[in-house]
Order: sequence, then C-alpha cells, then structure tokens
Amino acid sequence: MLKVKPLADRVLVEPKKDQEMKKGGIIIPDSAKEKPMEGTVIAVGTGKRDEAGKLIPFTVKAGDKVLMPKYGGTEVKIDDKEYQIIREDDILGVLE
Repeated sequence: MLKVKPLADRVLVEPKKDQEMKKGGIIIPDSAKEKPMEGTVIAVGTGKRDEAGKLIPFTVKAGDKVLMPKYGGTEVKIDDKEYQIIREDDILGVLE
C-alpha cells in the first residue's frame, strides 16, 4: 500500500510505461523519449477551496485513467516506481 497523500488539489499519477522498441539495434536513451501522456490516478489530495472557503470536489478519483501534459508536474520515485504529482487543473481528460 502506497503511503503518500497529495496535498490540496494535487493528484498522484502513475504514468503508463510504453514498450521500448528498437530499430536496427539502436537503443534510444530515456532523455530522448517522449514522456508518457497517459496514466492512472493513484491518490488525490485533500481538495481545493473556493473564495468562500467551500471545498471544491475532485472530478477524478483513484483508478481513473487520465491524459496528462507532456511537461509539468513533479516526478517522484517511491519504492522504485516512478510517479508524477500534478494539479488536477493540469489533467487534460479522463479516458473511458
């Protein structure tokens, strides 16, 4: 069980791992690969508040498959797994 709880309107996402393809024996370094744009929500934060102090509910929940921006958020490594922490506003969409 993962013991990380994002704060405020942040979401912890596990990026989808693409299968590495090699052509002609050339290995593409990680720095040249595009970042994944698809991932699974692992945990959501405590929520964002509006100007009146009312809690705004999240539109995503743990287990949702989402589209993320290629760049942005914070990459973290927990128990040898890569995750990204992004704001809910930065999520581009939910995959059905």
